[in-house]
Order: sequence, then C-alpha cells, then structure tokens
Amino acid sequence: MKELARKVCPPPVWRALSRARTFLLPRKGRDDGQDLGLYWDEHMAKLLDEWGEGNAWREIELLMACANGRALDIACGTGKVMEMLGDISALDIYGCDISDLLIEKAVARGIKKERLKICDATQLPYADNEFDFSYSIGSLEHFTVEGIEKAIAEAARVTRVASFHMMPVSRSGRDEGWLKTYQTFHNSSPGWWLAYFEKHFARVKVVDSSWNDPISVGKWFLCYR
Repeated sequence: MKELARKVCPPPVWRALSRARTFLLPRKGRDDGQDLGLYWDEHMAKLLDEWGEGNAWREIELLMACANGRALDIACGTGKVMEMLGDISALDIYGCDISDLLIEKAVARGIKKERLKICDATQLPYADNEFDFSYSIGSLEHFTVEGIEKAIAEAARVTRVASFHMMPVSRSGRDEGWLKTYQTFHNSSPGWWLAYFEKHFARVKVVDSSWNDPISVGKWFLCYR
C-alpha cells in the first residue's frame, strides 16, 4: 500500500505527508483545529512553491488565458501562480494571504507590494465587485465549515464575473469529514462542496482536475455570478 501511494502521489506532497507520519492513518475529528501555524513555516512555503506544478497551475492558466480585467488570487501563498498568470494573461492580478511570511516571499519574487494584502479570506478588504475574476487553489478545504461559508460569500461579494476554486474531494465519493495528514482538511464529496457554492453563485460547474493523491482527487468549482 505504501509503495502504491508513493507512485501515485506527487513528490512534494509525498515528502510533506511522510514527515507528518500520519498519511496512511488520517485522523478524523471536528473542524476546530486549523493548522494555521504552518503558513509561517519555511518548509511549508517551499511546498507551496511546488504543489500544483504540472496539474492545477496549468489548469488555472488555461481557465484565465483569454480573460481580461482584474483578478484576485485568494490565499496566494508565495505568489507563484500570480507570477505565472502575469506572464501569459492580460489580467491585472492581485493577491491576498493570511501569512505575512508568504506575502514577503511573493514580494521577493518580484510581485509589486501594492498588489498584495495580508488578510483573512473570510474578511476580504476589498469593495463589492472590485474584481472581474477570483480564484483559489488547494485552500478552502483547510477552513472550518464556518470559515468556508464566509470565504465563499466573500469571494462572491468581491467578484463580478466568475470565481474558480480547485480543491481535493474524497476518492471514495463519501463525506469523510475533517481529516489530519500533514495538515487538517475536509475530505468530502463534490456534492458537499457544491451546496456551499450554490448558495452564493447563480451557476456552478464542476470540472475534473488532473491533481490527485491516494485519498483525494482534484475538482474545479467554476462559479459564475
């Protein structure tokens, strides 16, 4: 089982999960224990620079390739995706993250400081409809249920056209709940997530992502106002 997991798991994710020593036996519990401290960890910052290579990051490039206007990267981390989109799209891209460490790394990468904000995604410091597009990648699953409700509502509030969100959902198709591997997260079904997005967007489409690991597969939730 362990060897099979190693083969199908992206190397950066495998290394992170191996350090946690909880990969094969995820712990289920209540979602009252977010691992926020990891976002001030240098090793986590390095993982965030690699997490979506060859899958989710290529997919957001395709989704945004013909888009115009202003876009917000919610939970932008070290700014890697902002940098990539800046190279291939006509968008004016802004980013926000809860971690000042990660924002500092985005600035060091060359992203203009005035395009970045340190904030909680459940309380975005932007005006209504300030952005044409917004997106998050591998982020919302780490929020509590209350946080998910607020973050999706905020994404809808600040976005005029469409908001795209990629996250892991359970391979089993069941709502497996709040798990702990390297980091706490919801491993739930696409339907579980769809119910939250449909509260705040007029139309939501679910599209497969090529990202995957041994217990989850990636899904894009394409949310239109």
